[in-house]
Amino acid sequence: MCGVFGIWNHPEAAHLTYMGLYALQHRGQESAGIVTADGERLFEHKGMGYVSDVFTEDVLKKLPGHLAIGHVRYSTAGRSFLQNAQPLVAHRAWGSLAIAHNGNIVNAFSLREALERDGAIFSTTTDTEVILHLVARSRRWDLVDAILWALHQLKGAFTLVILTPDTLIGVRDPYGFRPLWLGRKDGAWVLASETSALDLIDAVPEREVQPGEVIVINEDGIQSLKPFPATVRAQCIFELVYFSRPDSVIFGRSVSEARVEMGRWLAREAPADADIVVPVPDSGVHAAIGYAEASGLPFQFGLIRNHYVGRTFIQPSQANRSFGVKVKLNPVRPVVGGKRVVLIDDSIVRGTTSRKIVQMLRQAGAREIHVRISCPPIIGPCYYGIDTPSEEELIANHYDVAGIARFIGADTLAYLSLEALLRSVGDPQGREFCVACYTRDYPIPADHQKIKQIRILERTAVE
Repeated sequence: MCGVFGIWNHPEAAHLTYMGLYALQHRGQESAGIVTADGERLFEHKGMGYVSDVFTEDVLKKLPGHLAIGHVRYSTAGRSFLQNAQPLVAHRAWGSLAIAHNGNIVNAFSLREALERDGAIFSTTTDTEVILHLVARSRRWDLVDAILWALHQLKGAFTLVILTPDTLIGVRDPYGFRPLWLGRKDGAWVLASETSALDLIDAVPEREVQPGEVIVINEDGIQSLKPFPATVRAQCIFELVYFSRPDSVIFGRSVSEARVEMGRWLAREAPADADIVVPVPDSGVHAAIGYAEASGLPFQFGLIRNHYVGRTFIQPSQANRSFGVKVKLNPVRPVVGGKRVVLIDDSIVRGTTSRKIVQMLRQAGAREIHVRISCPPIIGPCYYGIDTPSEEELIANHYDVAGIARFIGADTLAYLSLEALLRSVGDPQGREFCVACYTRDYPIPADHQKIKQIRILERTAVE
């Protein structure tokens, strides 16, 4: 759950990276960082909070150079504190290196143990630092060869942008878990997690970086390498269900069109005798549009989202339990009062938020509430970069659909089937996407116990 951005050969590299990170802010709100290069040196600035919290005009003026990479972080491996903010920077005999990472490396714990036994000293608790140590310990003096050697030690999800004083490198793991786009602007090359970041800076999307592809950009031009053996694709379907911006194109699909199609299939599979269709904003909006279109029911904004809620807010000491939801969402009483409502959302994880939203609509006068979810029940945690909780915390592992409906207080509840979800994203045979969160069929085995151990270590480090 991070966003990466990179640009090569533009006089305003830092400013354009700042704008690109703005467009990727939804992918991470805990920290932001930019590293620039002028052909000889690297310059960096990182901080906790939103992009606008971390960077000012004065800060950007101190980041010279025509190359840059940037990162917005939502921690899934490594706790949320400044040492873990990216890009990470390291120095070796052949020069300096910065790296920004989206994804999770599932063998990071084992690699870290081996590196520490060999004398490595880590300054963060992120899996990304493992990559830096591997590159630094490679016996290859050519930088690209050293990076390729390090990448071959990794298992898991790694979309990377890497910066040296004169070179920009983009990497997508062989499974293609996380997205990465290549674009052009005024003779400059751009790398970004999503096309929405290219749109903001008026860059022209060229193509997606392919799974298993390494892009090297320097004064010699742009080079495409395919250093990994062919394997199955396992693109994260949750990127299309929820995580990516609806105005982006990823994995060859329009995110908004895929979500509208999920809503259409949901209406076919789980119709409701109701008066209106109401989305949970913003995650349920496009699926609700599709549901309303296919069902013939009117679409209404019965919940309004407060878009100005920051990362934290001060609660009164006697706040009721639903204050955290109420500060973000508020019902429109004239819209839902006395109505039979179809409530559309993208997913139910623990169930507590859905329960509070249903209660809120009841208090606003909704007569019936029929909850419809535009993906299947989530039963497996993600080990590849989406911050889903442990199996014990996932409500679908404790109740059947009827039990979940009772828990959240809905009159009825239905989920989109896996078959319909795959049809919605244009992959009816299920050959391109990872759906492990719905099936527990993981494309890369993860050492669950070691992952739990490192998360305990991270919590201890913070405390």
